[in-house]
Amino acid sequence: MPQIPEKIHELTVGQLSARSGAAVSALHFYESKGLISSRRTAGNQRRYTRDTLRRVAFIRAAQRVGIPLATIREALAQLPEERTPTREDWSRLSETWRAELDERIRQLNRLRDHLTDCIGCGCLSLDTCVLSNPDDVFGDRLTGSRLMTENPARRPPNTRRR
Repeated sequence: MPQIPEKIHELTVGQLSARSGAAVSALHFYESKGLISSRRTAGNQRRYTRDTLRRVAFIRAAQRVGIPLATIREALAQLPEERTPTREDWSRLSETWRAELDERIRQLNRLRDHLTDCIGCGCLSLDTCVLSNPDDVFGDRLTGSRLMTENPARRPPNTRRR
């Protein structure tokens, strides 16, 4: 991992990428989503403060456990003066994310348990699907494994519903 001298207080996007392990395109994406910020030089080049390394590490760790970027952005926005997340911040935020992760784990277990049923189901003629329509929630109104909400505004003109 490239070392950056202590006297350098700002990093280029290339330096930030090399140190954080995040692709330059990912860093630009994080910035476009308000997760990190930079200043622009007179030549319009991005410069990131050194503490952006910790923010990127925080973002990537949260992503690895399945936290959506919108949720990460909300969490970072709660920090005073856009400061870098601390160990205590991570502990507090991970507690709030635990219930969401537990629910996702339950859903994934359900999907895994019903995967074999799905493989041989013949989805094109199936009235109910344990993956797309768990517990046949829509069975009273619709059939089929793919549930698509119909938007009348999107229907091409002169077409009828079948």
